[in-house]
Amino acid sequence: MTVCYFTASGNCLYAARRIGGTLLSIPQLMRQETIEITDDAVGIVAPVYAVEMPMMVREFMAKAHIQTDYFFFIYTYGMGYGEAFAHVKLAAEDAGLHLSYINAIQMVDNYLPIFKMQEQINTLPRKNVEGQIEKVCQDIRERKTVDVPVTEETRRQMAEYKESLAVPILRKETALEYIVNDDCILCGICAKVCPANNITVTDKVEFSNHCEVCYACLHNCPKNAIHLKKEASEVRFRNEHVTVADIIRAND
Repeated sequence: MTVCYFTASGNCLYAARRIGGTLLSIPQLMRQETIEITDDAVGIVAPVYAVEMPMMVREFMAKAHIQTDYFFFIYTYGMGYGEAFAHVKLAAEDAGLHLSYINAIQMVDNYLPIFKMQEQINTLPRKNVEGQIEKVCQDIRERKTVDVPVTEETRRQMAEYKESLAVPILRKETALEYIVNDDCILCGICAKVCPANNITVTDKVEFSNHCEVCYACLHNCPKNAIHLKKEASEVRFRNEHVTVADIIRAND
């Protein structure tokens, strides 16, 4: 089994580890000219962004040549996932893949403009994250299948979410608005955890215009020196089972 993952604050990396198999980083795979993956089961683990998948994950599904009898997709999310399953179903069809199984694991929502991180962290005990992950692992071991119907109503809602959420939130120029304060020590960790190679650190931190809006740089800065102009709180989050070094190895 091969599991491809996209991670920023560690939730998806942890889930991918629990699922097991050969783990492949999507940001690293995307730097290859061609992506060929063949296995009896191939899956993707990614977060929900603006009620769909991250931009790079969508690009990965279009670029990769995947051959498998069992293709699965696991989301992690905090608040909700709307029509995110339908996005995967249609992206898989466009890539010539049959979506065998899809599920979502509720964890911490790290969308800083809206959510206070400490409040989100405090919700973890009642979310039974480990139980959710074990259920997903069992389903995959048993090769369970799930159908995702895409109706006209589904497509209408997808278009509505795209206009109201995806377009204003998933903007490649987002990081150009980030603020780096005087606590910055120019350690370069922000550049190393960025999956999009969007950050350069010399005598200052500079952002480019191909941001994935994943907030890896904000959540993993050791000095909490990177901020949004408007954020719900200054508290940051990284999955307790994942280290900064893990994120760097995944995304650098």
